Parts: sequence; C-alpha cells; structure tokens
Amino acid sequence: MRIIGIDPGLRKTGWGIIEANGDDICQIANGICETKASDDLAYRLKTIFEKLTKVVDLHYPDQAAVEKTFVNKDAANTLKLGQARGICMVVPALAGLTVKEYAPNAIKKAVVGIGHATKDQIEYMINLQFPNTKLYGADATDALAVAICHASHVRYSMQMQRKLISVSEANDR
Repeated sequence: MRIIGIDPGLRKTGWGIIEANGDDICQIANGICETKASDDLAYRLKTIFEKLTKVVDLHYPDQAAVEKTFVNKDAANTLKLGQARGICMVVPALAGLTVKEYAPNAIKKAVVGIGHATKDQIEYMINLQFPNTKLYGADATDALAVAICHASHVRYSMQMQRKLISVSEANDR
C-alpha cells in the first residue's frame, strides 16, 4: 500500500510518500510545496493545489493522511491554515483516495512513542526508519511521520479484523 502523508502549511506544505507492506515500510519520496508570503491568499492556495496534484499524479498513492490543524492564538492565521488544509484534503480526494486525519499527538505517539515528542525527536526517528533518505526539511519530515502513523493504524486495524474473523469462525463451529 502506498501512502501520502501531508503536513499542511500555507508557506510550506510538506508531503511524504511511503510504501507499507505489513511491518516493512520504505520511503518513496518527500518534499515541500512552497508558496511565497508576498502572494495573495488565493494564489497561494492555487499553488499548493497544483503542486500537490503533481505529486499525487507522479507517485500514485493508494491512501492519504493529513495532519489535523491545531488552533492557535491568532484566529486569522488559524483560518488561513485551515484553508490550506482543505486543499490538502481535496487534492487526494479528487484522485479517488481515502483521506484520514490524525492529531499531532497521535502522529508523535505512532512515530516516537510519546505524544509530546519534539521536532528533533521526530526527525531522529524518521532518520532511523529511513537511514539513507534525504529529508527536504522539517515539513517533509513531518509528512513522512503522518504517513507512518496512517500505516500503523491501518496495520493495527487489519490485525484486529483478522482476530475478529477468527473468533467469529470459532464461534460458528
């Protein structure tokens, strides 16, 4: 299963593509969709849309995962980030992908083991997972973490489903 993880941002939207096969995970690609702060909001959203669409078209992911937005003190900035996040959800949805959302603490817990991990701890764990990978910045690193979180949740769900089927079959006998 190929997963695109997306870390939404108005200035830098990180993306990371992984291939997950059971417990085996390999990094396919990562990068950043960057916009100029001097451009107006509509143009920046258009730029994120176009760049992210190219990534999806190039790498053919099967599923998508997006980091949930946290609310900060500046309501205007939170709203703008929410608009960028909307673009990050629409692009994979338009490609026919299932899009899941994960809270920052869930992502950190899946990658580092604790929900309040630092950016440095996340980068360290991503480098351990993918030792020969060039990471294209903190936003791309975070996007790979989002993808790993999703792979972990899918793997766990599949294990639970197999157990439930086994129990159901045993009860039917």
